[in-house]
Amino acid sequence: MTAPTATAAAVEAWVEFLRVERHASPHTVRAYLADVRQFLATAAPDGLDAVRAGGVRHWLRTLDGVADRNSIARKLAAVRGFFRFLVRTGRLAADPTVAIASPRTRRKLPAHLSLDEVDRLLAVPAGDRLLGLRDRAIVELLYSSGLRVSELCGLDWSRLDTGAGLVRVLGKGRKERVVPVGRPARRALESYRAACAAAGREVAGGPVFRNARGGRLTTRSVARLIAAHVVASGALTPASPHALRHTFATHLLGGGADLRAIQEMLGHASLSTTQRYTHVDLRRLAEAYDRAHPRA
Repeated sequence: MTAPTATAAAVEAWVEFLRVERHASPHTVRAYLADVRQFLATAAPDGLDAVRAGGVRHWLRTLDGVADRNSIARKLAAVRGFFRFLVRTGRLAADPTVAIASPRTRRKLPAHLSLDEVDRLLAVPAGDRLLGLRDRAIVELLYSSGLRVSELCGLDWSRLDTGAGLVRVLGKGRKERVVPVGRPARRALESYRAACAAAGREVAGGPVFRNARGGRLTTRSVARLIAAHVVASGALTPASPHALRHTFATHLLGGGADLRAIQEMLGHASLSTTQRYTHVDLRRLAEAYDRAHPRA
C-alpha cells in the first residue's frame, strides 16, 4: 500500500471513529476533516510515518498571521486527535504532536441578554398563526431550558412532557439529560402543539419544530429567525441561539442556582466550562457597583 493510499485509509478510519464511537455531529466531522486534510497537504507529503514534531511546528508557523489563535488551537486539536487515534489503533508507532504546546487562546466571556432585553425578545413573535406560535415556542424554550440549537432542532414530541415540565435532551456524544421547562415555555409549547394538531401535523411523535414545508427545522434556520427577532426587539446585544443558552445560565447563576445544577442542565462534561458563567456574573456585579457606589 503506497503512502497516499495508507494515509487516505487512516483518515477514513478516523472519520468513521468520530461518527460511530464519538457520535460527533456532521458539522464537527467536517471541520475536523478539513483541518486534518490541510495539515496532511502541508506536513505529510511523504506519508504519516515521516511526520515529525518539527514538521508539525513548521505547519503551525504557516498558520501564524493567517488564522487567529483560537482557530490554530482548534486545528492543532483536530490533528492531535487524529494522531492519537493512529497510535491507539496501532497504525502509527509514535505521536509527533506529543511535545507540541497548544497556543494560548483568549477566552471570550459569553454574550448574554439582560432581563429587559429578554422580555422584549419574548414579546416579538406574535399572532396565533402556526409559524408565529412556533417561533414563540422556540425562543421561550431556548431561554427556559438552555438547549443547544442542535438539541432544539433534534427534539421530538415524544421527549417533551409539558405536564411535568420536563424535556429529555439528546446532547453531545448522544448523552441524554433531563431539563426543566418553565411555565411560560410550557404554555407556548402547548399553544404551538394545538396549532400543529389543527393543521393536521403529528404531535405524538416526530419533530417538534418544523419549517413551512413540514420538514425538521435546521440550525441555520433557527439562527436566522432568532437574529431577526433580536433586531425587531431592539436589543443592543447581538444574540444567537447560543447567546440565549448563555443567558439562561447567567440568569440562573444570578438568581442563586447551584453551579453543579447549572452544569447538569447545560450538559457540560466539565465544571470548568460552566464556571465561565461565574466570571460573567462577577462582571455584572462590578458594573453595577461602578454605576451605583459613590466611592467606586
